[in-house]
Amino acid sequence: MKENQTFLTEFILTGFSISPNLHIFLFVLFLLVYIITVMGNLLIIVVIGSDRTLHIPMYLFLFVLSLSESCYSLVIIPKMLLDLLAKSKTISFAGCAAQMFFFLGLGGTNCFILTIMGFDRYLAICKPLHYPVLMNTQVILWLVAFSWVAGFLISVAEIILIFRLPFCDSNIINHFFCHMRTVVRLACTDESTTEVVVSAISIFGLSGSFLFIILTYVFILSTIFRIPSTDGWQKAFSTCASHLIVVIMHYGFAAIVYLRPNSPGTLDNDTLISIPYTIITPLLSPVIFTLRNKEIKFAVRKVISKNTHSPKL
Repeated sequence: MKENQTFLTEFILTGFSISPNLHIFLFVLFLLVYIITVMGNLLIIVVIGSDRTLHIPMYLFLFVLSLSESCYSLVIIPKMLLDLLAKSKTISFAGCAAQMFFFLGLGGTNCFILTIMGFDRYLAICKPLHYPVLMNTQVILWLVAFSWVAGFLISVAEIILIFRLPFCDSNIINHFFCHMRTVVRLACTDESTTEVVVSAISIFGLSGSFLFIILTYVFILSTIFRIPSTDGWQKAFSTCASHLIVVIMHYGFAAIVYLRPNSPGTLDNDTLISIPYTIITPLLSPVIFTLRNKEIKFAVRKVISKNTHSPKL
């Protein structure tokens, strides 16, 4: 056991290991990214919520994903922006646990929603005659509820494993948020077992959901290749393209963060490597879904046109 064990009340976030002169630049850059992210996701939420023609499973799942992505970025970016301008980059013990809880829970929820979206495309393309029965309103609600509950149950398990550990005098987190692996390394006891278990949970959740998505696309592609007309191919591919791009981006960035082998120098690069997963993914998801979907683009134009030509009082 490490010496000088104490009860910590707060952690210190080191943030980005760059010149303080660049903090203002990063603040402006990440603030713009955050504003675009929130506006993009809110636009999708408003458009889908207000247009009844989009009240079908595919877009209702996109509605839930945009809501989850908005909350996901809210957990990390505002605190990071404040720390870029602050001299004292501290976070309370409870605040660190809460941030990690919501970050892991919402990240897990995003994975499960993307998995369900893949399953929805499988039913729509491979089981078109049974689709209205198999994907009814009750099933949609159950699937959405499952995504949120499963995501946060995994988060609860990981939080309990991490914060039951005793922490020592060292309270410096070499990151811009309470990163799971970085916090575990601050424990007084031998944390290797806990780190292995927590990493195994994350790997199982990521790889399991990703393999399920891959399996659904194997069936989807086998069905598409049996379609005789080129127009049928294009229509089927167009409904899947946006989802597939977001899945590759989401799981690709997540794999870089969570599936890397642990080594003494690994944590030094965690800060930069976490930027795509925590900041870039929530930014690009609404952009990809909007730009590559004709129905969404048409609904966005309709909302903008309606607000532009509405009578002023």
